[in-house]
Amino acid sequence: MRALLTLERHVKPQMRRLLGAPVKMALSDLDNALYQQILKQATEISLNLMAIKVENRPEDFLSWCNELNRLCRDKLNFDLLEPEQLPIVKKLQSLLQKGISLNQLKMLRITPWPIFAAFIEQHQEQVALAERQALLHYLEGLHAIEPDQWNELDRLIFAGKHTAAHDPDAYGFDAEWCGSTRGARYFHQLFSERANEFFTALAEIPKQGEVESSHYAAFVKAYSDIFATDLDGQPSLEKPPLFPATRLLMAWRPDQFVALTAQKVDVLCQALGCQKLANQDFDNYWDELIETLRSSAWWRQDMPESEAEQALWRNRAALVDVFFYSDMDTVSQSNYLKLKNRAANAPVRSATGGGRKRSKETAEQIVDRRLEDPSLPEYLKGRRDSLVYEVKNGKSVDQAIQLFRTIFG
Repeated sequence: MRALLTLERHVKPQMRRLLGAPVKMALSDLDNALYQQILKQATEISLNLMAIKVENRPEDFLSWCNELNRLCRDKLNFDLLEPEQLPIVKKLQSLLQKGISLNQLKMLRITPWPIFAAFIEQHQEQVALAERQALLHYLEGLHAIEPDQWNELDRLIFAGKHTAAHDPDAYGFDAEWCGSTRGARYFHQLFSERANEFFTALAEIPKQGEVESSHYAAFVKAYSDIFATDLDGQPSLEKPPLFPATRLLMAWRPDQFVALTAQKVDVLCQALGCQKLANQDFDNYWDELIETLRSSAWWRQDMPESEAEQALWRNRAALVDVFFYSDMDTVSQSNYLKLKNRAANAPVRSATGGGRKRSKETAEQIVDRRLEDPSLPEYLKGRRDSLVYEVKNGKSVDQAIQLFRTIFG
């Protein structure tokens, strides 16, 4: 309340009414605590918020978070911000995006299948649905091949790690959608050396039909046994990690299992009213999270008649991930798109096979061509001259863009 009173003295009426609107909403304790954190950050940039024209009047907390996040992203004048205010804006946006994720995920508790499918359809561009479906389709194709016939790149795709070796002309998707395991180094070391043991564990989960708790328990035991010894066959001090296991389970049965990551697990558990899961909490992953999802109306839906919806239905648990906050900026961070753009912007070699040269395009032309990408946020397009300056000083256009993303979020 103190933060709100401070804002009332500094923000003009339209913005003041917007910032105070949640006071009249029926907020949960979780939403109210988040709202107070948002107000605290907004107070620090109240003079900057004052300049924004407010037109929409959201009536629920999800719409409110969406609207204020949009205004901060698209309407806030970053050029007028002091350097020390940039982290505040970033924190404010992070809190708003958390609010969006929480409330979109909360809907899963009561959402029937038609609304589940409609949400994905309506947000397909900003959640990279085409890429996600390409990945899930590829995983489905791998099921028709014995795992010992997969190549190393296939195994990495299955396990949730994208590398520079994944040629974007051959792999038209980011392998890390629906659950990245990039940071699980020891898991990947074991997976590379003992892939057959991991697939033996996964074989405890039937590829079709009902998955029982006994199937899952058998998988957990076999998976945990792999971590009992290190790469030299000696007793290991490493505990079996839950999060990479959930990625394997999702890739094996995307209709049954959700892949967890450290960045998303807390929000998902809060939204579904589940006990917070640690990275070794195998029991509660099934008892709390999976059982909660399996009780949901959208999950219990019989296979729909529409072919397009059938593709969603077969991957419905994996697609819980699309209910987290995402926008076109998120989509542009796809590893697939980064590799594709890197290849398009790569310097050309001379005809004699000598050293690498920059293409004949000027820095201005390179930047202008890159800025034609509709997925880039407006604040980047408004910094063309700065991007050109960075390119002229030796950075690639993608390095320059990443620099500004880091600064402005």
